Amino acid sequence: MMTRNTRALAEGEYDLAIVGGGAFGAAALWDATLRGLRAVLIERGDFGGGASAECFKVVHGGIRYLQHADIARVRSSCRERSALLKIAPHLVAPLPIVIPTYGQGRKGKAFLGAGMYVYDLLTMDRNARIADPSRRIPFTRLLGRREVLDLHPELDDRQLTGAAVFDDGQMYNPPRLVLAYVKSAVKAGAVACNYVEATGFLRQGDRVCGVKARDRISGEDFEIRARLVLNAAGPGAEYLLEGDPRFGGWKRGSFSRDACFVINRRPKSRHALAVQGRSRDRDAKFGRDARHMFIVPWRHLTLVGVWHKHFLAHPDTAIVEDAELDAWIREINECYPALELRPDEVVYRNCGLVPFGTDPGSAEALSFGKESRFIDHAAVHGLRGLVTLIGIRFTTARGDAAQALDLLLKQLPKPPARADTETRALVGGDIDDFEAFRSGARRGDSQVVGDGTLDRLLRAYGTEYAEVLAIAGTESSEAAVVPGTGTLLAEATHAVRNEMAVRLEDVVLRRTELGSGCHPGQSALVLVARRMREILRWSGEREQAEITATAETLARHGAVHAPEVVAR
Repeated sequence: MMTRNTRALAEGEYDLAIVGGGAFGAAALWDATLRGLRAVLIERGDFGGGASAECFKVVHGGIRYLQHADIARVRSSCRERSALLKIAPHLVAPLPIVIPTYGQGRKGKAFLGAGMYVYDLLTMDRNARIADPSRRIPFTRLLGRREVLDLHPELDDRQLTGAAVFDDGQMYNPPRLVLAYVKSAVKAGAVACNYVEATGFLRQGDRVCGVKARDRISGEDFEIRARLVLNAAGPGAEYLLEGDPRFGGWKRGSFSRDACFVINRRPKSRHALAVQGRSRDRDAKFGRDARHMFIVPWRHLTLVGVWHKHFLAHPDTAIVEDAELDAWIREINECYPALELRPDEVVYRNCGLVPFGTDPGSAEALSFGKESRFIDHAAVHGLRGLVTLIGIRFTTARGDAAQALDLLLKQLPKPPARADTETRALVGGDIDDFEAFRSGARRGDSQVVGDGTLDRLLRAYGTEYAEVLAIAGTESSEAAVVPGTGTLLAEATHAVRNEMAVRLEDVVLRRTELGSGCHPGQSALVLVARRMREILRWSGEREQAEITATAETLARHGAVHAPEVVAR
């Protein structure tokens, strides 16, 4: 059970304070706790509520780094994908991706297949210690023309010669994966608190010894004392350095606003489809003419992306403009005419900031960021006790968090050894065989909520699904489905009581599936807000303010109410 207690933050003495509750900060909290450190994490918003929630939901195994001849990154990305398949089997599963081939040469099947077979050789150990057969990544498969059309009959068959198929991973619910790291750490003794903003660093001479903080719920200012501090606040990390002369001339790094959108179409195939877009990776040494865009099945919806834009403004201002969306729809329809995508089919827009390369002044020849940024402030600024980590993509969070901790902990007289975060299951993920786990749950609980709802609970909560069902069994209203959706009211209750959900949008956008793929409808917002008011003893004014704020957040995502989507 996670409870929000800012008093513990101010009164404690910690080995490590972590600023930022996205994927990288959450993974660092879990890692540090397993190393035996007394660790605390604060997040200015909600856990996993920034770039982590806005990602394309793909766990990358590093195949695209083969184009850059970067074998080390191929290997490390594959290792991180394997780790997530092991430690969170309910939230991460293999995703087969079809890349059609046309003609010969660089566009042909032989050229593409040769590259993928090299990748297979470089990652022969990809399934080491993955016990669950359904979570193992298969090797490359080459398909004939007829086999491709069986999977995607809408493809233009002129000059189609076949396809290559490879598997990456896919996250069922990115914010719940971040939450799994936080819950695991808290269960092991860590302290975590959302809606607490770092306003600066505490210093003693040339050493950082904690964080100045503000409770964004109560407005209270206080201090968190710690021997070491990890600044993992994502795109906002560098803003914590602004204005402090000890950090020298402040200059924000380059970022890309990566955007994708959800469309109201039930996937025709469990295989994602890659199509060549307009943008080019100018750093690629090998490969096809252009970067791929992907049409990806996700839950009962379809994801399309990713588009990149060099972004210079404040992270809080990142949105997808209507004009941009129209341009992207035109592009995807030109590159993949069979999709025939209409603007009214777009029910959700995601965009998050990630470190970028350089801006060439052209959206069609980009230099993409490829590595996380690590700043050892002891070496760079002569200020001990502080390391900044700005993560590149969700996939690498576990490994990069460990590397940042190694960098920071070497300042201790006797740093603790690395912990096993590569195979140790996160909360909810202690599942040897997911299909066997699902079969057992269906035998015992499908009569309570039905197979469809049960399957969704198993994917979202893993072994903790029984906690939600226990709440659903307390009274009939808790077992009811929120109108127009597939979410149980018991999930909202569970989120508030056990998962530190303190605002309506925490429940709607991150703890449950209510608002992560489309707008759940005004009646759903009202019902969940009423339940939260009962538990948290909100005033009527607070309840209405939460509904308004959540509606505004959904509007920024261009969320459209589509009851035929969420109720499936």
